Amino acid sequence: MTSRRIAVTSGEPAGIGPELCLRLGELGDEIQPVLLADWTLLQERAAALGLDVLLRDYQPGQPAQPGVLDVLHLPLNKPAIPGQLDPANAPYVLALLDRALAGCRSGEFAAMVTAPVHKGVINAAGIPFTGHTEYLAEKTATPLVVMMLAGDTERGPLRVALATTHLPLKAVPAAITPNLLEQTLRILDADLRHKYGIVQPRILVAGLNPHAGEGGYLGREEIDIIAPVLEKLRGQGFSLSGPHPADTMFTPPVLAGGDAVLAMYHDQGLTALKYATFGHGINVTLGLPIIRTSVDHGTALELAGSGKADPGSLFAALAEAARMAGRVR
Repeated sequence: MTSRRIAVTSGEPAGIGPELCLRLGELGDEIQPVLLADWTLLQERAAALGLDVLLRDYQPGQPAQPGVLDVLHLPLNKPAIPGQLDPANAPYVLALLDRALAGCRSGEFAAMVTAPVHKGVINAAGIPFTGHTEYLAEKTATPLVVMMLAGDTERGPLRVALATTHLPLKAVPAAITPNLLEQTLRILDADLRHKYGIVQPRILVAGLNPHAGEGGYLGREEIDIIAPVLEKLRGQGFSLSGPHPADTMFTPPVLAGGDAVLAMYHDQGLTALKYATFGHGINVTLGLPIIRTSVDHGTALELAGSGKADPGSLFAALAEAARMAGRVR
């Protein structure tokens, strides 16, 4: 990639995404975002919140201008009202993602950062949608991607990847297969090297059951599935520990021994991560042919238009995307 421009999709127009994007100018001129949004939406939201923001029509290849936010205009289907979802704008939300992805794949953008979308309203529009992660995987024909959330803590960075993502809890055990675990660990290891610059990543792997199965008394997934995969990959040079009981894996002595954690399911890993970093954590999609980061929160419809939404997670997501883009050029 040669471009330094980073596409930032503004997400659900009735949520906090547009107003958070308008505050990206506060980061200074080192990072060069391009906001993908409806121009009028941004102007209206800026005026309503009293934000003094200079906007400019984005042109491909145009260098960034200090103090100005470039806007790649994509039109809303209907005017958006803060806090009021409208399924008519679901295609617009997906069009933002499609344009950012196309720009990343062509080299126009070095990375993409996504503000939150509302899964429910997209599905209400008749468009099956599980989440950004799954959508981008399908669009890039990537057979497996890995969701990882990350954030800084007093003791250093905390990175938590997931073996399964948006599944009902009852579906998780059947989904955790030897092949899934092996491929997930390979992707996590590769991107920790490639995008994070960690020469020999140390990965802590959680068990599925309470107490990591307690020797089979509370479940055999650790014995029959997880441990054999770890043993195989250790034999190939991977630095893996576990399976760890999840209730003690996030204690400082255990975390000190790893660069990232692999949790078996969504809430097992992300409850601890969000407790430690919420408001400043980020979501990273590993395994894609592009760089994609995102906020770690939702659309916060109740805050939309109030000016009270914290932009910290979006700031962190943009900064991390820029760092990763610098490493993989």
